[in-house]
Amino acid sequence: MRPPHPSRNTYASVKRLNQARLSSTKSPFELKPKYAHFKKFKHHALTSTPPSQSHTPKIQIQTGSHIEIDPYEDGRSMIANYKLLVSGVPRPISFVSTISKDGIRNLAPFSYFQVVDHDPPIFVIGFSGRADRPKDTMRNLVETGECVINVVSEHMIEAVNATSLDIPYEKSEWDLSGLEPAPSTTVKADRVQEAVFSIEGKLLEMKDLDYGHAKLGKPFGSLAIIQATRFWVRGDALGENGDEIDISVMRPLVQLGGIQYGRVRETFELPRPSLAMQLADKTSGLDRFLEDE
Repeated sequence: MRPPHPSRNTYASVKRLNQARLSSTKSPFELKPKYAHFKKFKHHALTSTPPSQSHTPKIQIQTGSHIEIDPYEDGRSMIANYKLLVSGVPRPISFVSTISKDGIRNLAPFSYFQVVDHDPPIFVIGFSGRADRPKDTMRNLVETGECVINVVSEHMIEAVNATSLDIPYEKSEWDLSGLEPAPSTTVKADRVQEAVFSIEGKLLEMKDLDYGHAKLGKPFGSLAIIQATRFWVRGDALGENGDEIDISVMRPLVQLGGIQYGRVRETFELPRPSLAMQLADKTSGLDRFLEDE
């Protein structure tokens, strides 16, 4: 059974809500530059040399003392776990396009995102719990069951960042972004024309991540499980065989802690070991290792 539809907020009520927030408590998710000399990126500043490929690095095992952290320790704030996780787990960025049942178009970035299988192609998007209203993207997904996931590249990050504003539900982030909508084939939501790689998808399940939070009166997150129905790849980024995307053309970004992002500047190849080949090589010592086990 689908959850009840959240009620819409009028522009006036959202404005009053935001004013109340500003006058009372500061949002723990307000992200500020870490360094005083930080300046906003300009579009041309995002131009960099293509990723290069280097030799496989030599293995250097680093050791040291570790600090144990209990995420549920009394007095430990939710924001402490958030900061630790986002600074310790680099995430690809999805730029999700949805459309409401009434035809309102939405566009929003999410870094709690990943591909989890390829046959069939399955993706997941995580929505953190919110006390005021569910994410517009989540609401649209529940109501329509459709979306387009656009993978974020360097050249579009300023436009993507602009859509992170929490504007009223009745307004479209497309107008903020300046990006061009392109028609999809299997879903009603448009894809982003400027994206190198886009995925049309249908919602398989919206899973509540309530593992005790509701009893404590706390908001809880949700996980959208999405099956891809179409892929769109820019022609100059598709390899000769049509089955790989050229990373030097796509130039994806990852999100890190705070407002930090990471570029893919260099790659290296590391073949996966083959059990049969390692056993055939009597100098590897694998046969003796297995016998000892």
